This record gives sequence, C-alpha cells and structure tokens, in this order.
Amino acid sequence: MDLKFRVFANISKPVHEVFEAVADPQQLSHYFTTGGAKGRLETGATVTWDFHDFPGAFPVHVIEVVPDERIVLEWKANDPGAEADYNVTVTMAFKPVAGGRTLVEIAEEGWRENQGALHASYGNCQGWTGMLLALKVWLEHGINLREGLYK
Repeated sequence: MDLKFRVFANISKPVHEVFEAVADPQQLSHYFTTGGAKGRLETGATVTWDFHDFPGAFPVHVIEVVPDERIVLEWKANDPGAEADYNVTVTMAFKPVAGGRTLVEIAEEGWRENQGALHASYGNCQGWTGMLLALKVWLEHGINLREGLYK
C-alpha cells in the first residue's frame, strides 16, 4: 500500500496572486498558519510554521520553488508508529485555467506503511483540504475561515 494523497481547488484569481498567497509568510499567516509563518518559501530555505491546533512552531524544508508553478516541501511525518523520524514530501502545483482562475493541487507522499502513518496522513489530508478552502475564501472574499477555529 502506497500512502499518499492529492487534493485540489480552483481559485478565482490569477496564478501569480495565488502563488504569492502561499509563498509569502505574511499572507500565509492571515489564512492558514494560525500561529504564524516565518520565512518566504524559496528553494533551499527552512521556514517555520505554527498552528494553534498543533502548537509549537516546526521547520518546513523548501526543496524546490518554481515561481507561479510549483512548491516542493519536506517536513517531519507526524507518525507515532515509526521507529525513527522521517520526512514526507508535499508538492503544490499552480496551473492557470479558463477565466483567469488557478487550479491548485497539493499532493503529499512518503508515508510509511503502518497504522500510525495512515491515521496521520488522513489528518494531513484534512489539513491541506482546509488550507485550500481557507486560501480560496481569503483571496476571493478577504475572510479568514480559520480565525478562532482552534482556540
């Protein structure tokens, strides 16, 4: 069994605007990282993200950034069943679609094959789906869906 997932959403904004809302820590902190983001997503950088529902800032390693096209990240798997720590890979793709909209796809892979990893991957799938919904509502309507959601 290969534990991985893919989620996606169409955002009614141009690719550059959507890409910047993810890459720029100030924007990301408005709608996703409820405890804040530090550091711009650039190839080779290590940034920190903090969430009220997962307290304690943690490192996110930026593997590759192709502006307005792709962001590839690695971060520690939250896998209580693992004998040793390991990372999973997150790939975000930004594609222009008709009407000046952007298709954002987020895939996560690299999970080990155990019950803890299966459970953790479901949690991350939920989190990335929530991120896409929050991104859409933030960019299209200026509303922070996550405000007060976890505290």
